[in-house]
Amino acid sequence: MSAEIDSGALEARASELVDLARKAGADQADAVVVRGRSRSVSVRLGKVEATESSESDDFSLRVFVGRQVASVSANPGFDLKILAERAVAMAKASPEDPFAGLAEAERIARTYPDLELYDPTEVSAEALSEAALEAEAAALAVPGVTNSSGAGASSGVGGLVLATSHGFSGHYMGTRFGVSVSAIAGEGTKMERDYDYDSKLYHAELKAPGDIGRRAGERAVKRLSPRQVPTQKNLTVVFDPRMARGLASQIAGAINGGSVARKTTFLRDKMGQQIMASGIRITDNPLVVRGPASRPFDGEGVSGGPLVMVEDGVLNHWFLSSAIGRELGLATNGRGVRGGPTVGAASTNFAIEPGKVTPEDLIRSIGTGFYVTELIGQGVNLLTGEYSRGASGFWIENGEIAYPVSEVTIASNLKDMLMAITLANDVDRSFGTAAPTLAIEGMTLAGR
Repeated sequence: MSAEIDSGALEARASELVDLARKAGADQADAVVVRGRSRSVSVRLGKVEATESSESDDFSLRVFVGRQVASVSANPGFDLKILAERAVAMAKASPEDPFAGLAEAERIARTYPDLELYDPTEVSAEALSEAALEAEAAALAVPGVTNSSGAGASSGVGGLVLATSHGFSGHYMGTRFGVSVSAIAGEGTKMERDYDYDSKLYHAELKAPGDIGRRAGERAVKRLSPRQVPTQKNLTVVFDPRMARGLASQIAGAINGGSVARKTTFLRDKMGQQIMASGIRITDNPLVVRGPASRPFDGEGVSGGPLVMVEDGVLNHWFLSSAIGRELGLATNGRGVRGGPTVGAASTNFAIEPGKVTPEDLIRSIGTGFYVTELIGQGVNLLTGEYSRGASGFWIENGEIAYPVSEVTIASNLKDMLMAITLANDVDRSFGTAAPTLAIEGMTLAGR
């Protein structure tokens, strides 16, 4: 793809913009270009419904005059000198931010690794259409599937070009390919829906569209004729990996340094303390070769290394950028992400590491419980830890999946949930946030 080839020209333009900002009166400056190219196709019932393509190079210049900061954005073709002068004038009129500034020079990456994030494979709109149609056809071929909510296929490339006034200049690009399908089973008021999808950096590593469609259809059929169950307390709830990834994302949000600084997380005063069950380990590593959320450097030019965020249940780290680190009296750990005039913090390849038992043995060991395959609503309060979500899935009896269940609510508090987790060994690292099947004891289920 040409996007990889011409990033060097954008890097030179970003460096020139930084130099002009310094000449206009900035003490420090950085310029970033967020690159994006994408193509997608959506189909339904054997017909292509939409084909979309997009392309953008979004420039942003951030300047510092003392502790005053301003940021301006522009599209390609802008006048560099005018943009730099405008940014400096805006900074001089801005209030001081005591934590503003670039990352410390000694933390800037002087070299960074090739993480093999870029696949030059070109996928035409016709090939994307064929993949989406094949996935949908496979779903519709499953006995019991009566309709389709549609299927899609996509390809894209995105990345970052960054130049700073203290000597950093670099870029990276990453590709992403995907196929998804949603199937409907049953008729009338007894219809059920489910889905499957896959996403990979390298096109050749994508699961076959037919397999994705078949799994979506089978999942939808299994949900037919759901039952309701009575309200009960102290129930063990098993989260399938798709739902466990959502719980992992909530943990990542709760240990984000930005949330700690704003005092909007229930874990804000728990550094160095036990927050999860003994034996649980959570990692974050931006340097995984071909990792789904890998990056050789962060939004400030810092190359962050692997971190064990939680070890044996004990919280070890927050996700930190330079400004957030200064506010908390800590140093950045290379988790900075660009967000307008500021640099926030975020996870990279974040994983709840697997346990030692198979999902089947984990389910067998709990006897009676609820296996969650879908969660509804946003009922998670990271300030208090309160957790309440609409759910559907399958009832577990005598250690076996027994029948589908819908229209229930599961509730607890994340403080208690994190201390009551048991992990299976089936973690899938195809996604930036990964988690295995996990069981949580002591939850409340509100049913009929």
